[in-house]
Amino acid sequence: MKILGIGSRIHHPEYGKGVITNVTSKEYWVTFIENGLETIALDSAFEIIEAAENEVDTVSFYDVEKSLKAILQKWSDVTQVIPIADKWKGGKLIMDPGQAGVQGKEVPIDTFFHKIVMVRDRVRVMEQKINASNLEESEKIEMQQYITRIYGSLTTFNVLFKSPTDYFVGEKTK
Repeated sequence: MKILGIGSRIHHPEYGKGVITNVTSKEYWVTFIENGLETIALDSAFEIIEAAENEVDTVSFYDVEKSLKAILQKWSDVTQVIPIADKWKGGKLIMDPGQAGVQGKEVPIDTFFHKIVMVRDRVRVMEQKINASNLEESEKIEMQQYITRIYGSLTTFNVLFKSPTDYFVGEKTK
């Protein structure tokens, strides 16, 4: 099956005449004269009015977005999406003060979880910056020990994570 290039004109039995405006690995994005933008499978039945050759390598918006996210995650503190355990979705954290006359607070657990993930990711960035710094090796080791203790203090929140691979890990007991 030959893939048509962007700018190819086609006639689709359902949508009418249109022009291919994007090509992905699975579908054409076609702007039809009377039906607007539609996506159709590459192997759909349609008549080719005029085929345009792909003179340049085309990349879909999805591919660009995926690449951009990967770059941002690698080089900034943009975090990947870490899923919360299903049992906590839609739940709430209720803070009930022990002091009389003080109002309690309810926080959506998803919001709380997002904040915990942000703390974890920022501690990881700090750890990377320390390891890449010009500090003496002994200072790096000391800072790493503090970071490990921070992770250990946060292990209580591991219950919120869907995947054990996302858990906080502190010092291992010997």
